Amino acid sequence: MAGPADLRRRTAALLAAHPPATTAPLDFLRARFDAGLAWVHFPEGLGGLGAPRAHQAVVDAALAAAGAPDNDPRRIGIGLGMAAPTLLTYGTEEQKRRFLRPLWVGEEVWCQLFSEPGAGSDLAALATRAVRDGDDWVVTGQKVWTSSAHLARWAILVARTDPDVPKHRGITYFLCDMTDPGVEVRPLRQITGEAEFNEVFLTGVRIPDSRRLGAVGDGWRVAQTTLNNERVAIGGMKLPREGGMIAPVARTWRARPELRTHELRQRLLTLWVEAEVARLTGERLRQQLAAGQPGPEGAGLKLAFAHLNQQISGLEVELLGEEGLLYDDWTLRRPERVDFTGRDAGYRYLRAKGNSIEGGTSEILLNIVAERVLGLPAEPRTDKDVPWKALAR
Repeated sequence: MAGPADLRRRTAALLAAHPPATTAPLDFLRARFDAGLAWVHFPEGLGGLGAPRAHQAVVDAALAAAGAPDNDPRRIGIGLGMAAPTLLTYGTEEQKRRFLRPLWVGEEVWCQLFSEPGAGSDLAALATRAVRDGDDWVVTGQKVWTSSAHLARWAILVARTDPDVPKHRGITYFLCDMTDPGVEVRPLRQITGEAEFNEVFLTGVRIPDSRRLGAVGDGWRVAQTTLNNERVAIGGMKLPREGGMIAPVARTWRARPELRTHELRQRLLTLWVEAEVARLTGERLRQQLAAGQPGPEGAGLKLAFAHLNQQISGLEVELLGEEGLLYDDWTLRRPERVDFTGRDAGYRYLRAKGNSIEGGTSEILLNIVAERVLGLPAEPRTDKDVPWKALAR
């Protein structure tokens, strides 16, 4: 197993063989993946070296100091944070070798075809059908709130393959080529004026059985790996002290003394402390991930992320007064990445409203924390053992 000294040696060898100043960024990223320095905790040959996850920081620090390019993680966040760990857990060797390298270097963007107009919070009620036809599955249905679908080459997709069993048991997980016939992506204009979200229509899309992830009917269990990783990726992202949404508010506070009041000061101090607690909790959770896949604890982090972003952005608008209502661009844009900190306060305030929906609604996450973390009694669920086809929709 590679230790810190070995990782420093390997990183130095990568930099010597592929100097960042003279190597094309994509070529450098490919070489980094092949050297096992992409995800050091992944197996050898799949971008890693089987090292502890915590040792990734050793590699990242050395490469950053050398000015090496990164893989633009905001642009490919769904692939990195959701598709990759699910592929690693449930993918065949052929699937892992086909998808992980172009995913990590950013050649292929991924999106998530989970939520539907009638199955948002209750994802297990999804109605998109996949019917077996020889060596293929024929998929028909509609997905919604799909981030980056307009950029994506691949999608992780859950579809119903057996309507005769209860809703959690008749779901199968697929990898969908977004360029295939029958896939239609339409923009959804948001309150910010942008369209980073989409609705996706699937009409007779043929997916080879070789692109099924996990067993037929076991898609709900596979999807839990995706969802648990998603919540950690959203709520537990690595940040410096005073990073994230609290950073621009703190900068404004220091630079604009004329805006300060005692009441706003108290609120800012409270939110600053809460943001630091959330950051340190995320750091601890990432360290625990060295032992395996994330569990339901990530739901708590994602809850804190949504609450804090909305409270902090609201405080920023109040602090700026009329200036806080300004917004630089209301035209319909199709962004490649979400930028919470590089835009106007008005954008942050509006965009943060979606934080309590994306990655699992706050109401559902509260149930997860209550039942799976705190061990409280589960809410009554009368539809749990009813065949999906018999449910009211």
